[in-house]
Amino acid sequence: MALGTLTIGGKRFVVLPEKEYERIVGIAVGEAGLPPLPEPDADGNVPAIAYARISLARKLIAARRRAGWSQAELARRGGVRTETVNRIELGKNTPDEKTFAKLGKALKDAGVSI
Repeated sequence: MALGTLTIGGKRFVVLPEKEYERIVGIAVGEAGLPPLPEPDADGNVPAIAYARISLARKLIAARRRAGWSQAELARRGGVRTETVNRIELGKNTPDEKTFAKLGKALKDAGVSI
């Protein structure tokens, strides 16, 4: 692994590969740590509502992690309960339009999109 340092404005910064940074700070990459998508049945069909919930959950988790936030931080910034974020990320609940808009705005304000 190649490491380097930069000095910007009198402050030293360590430069390292992004994957190493993600490993160090514990950000899951790719499929790791995300809820699994529903398995297709014998005909190759997946339950639409379950698929939509899990797909949204995975996108929300990835966006929250890119922001570097916990579920509690996203909930606080979005003005919803932590339990609400948790249930959405587990794929147990589908957020209504108002809740989704709040969470989306909080992430957008942080420069992250869902």
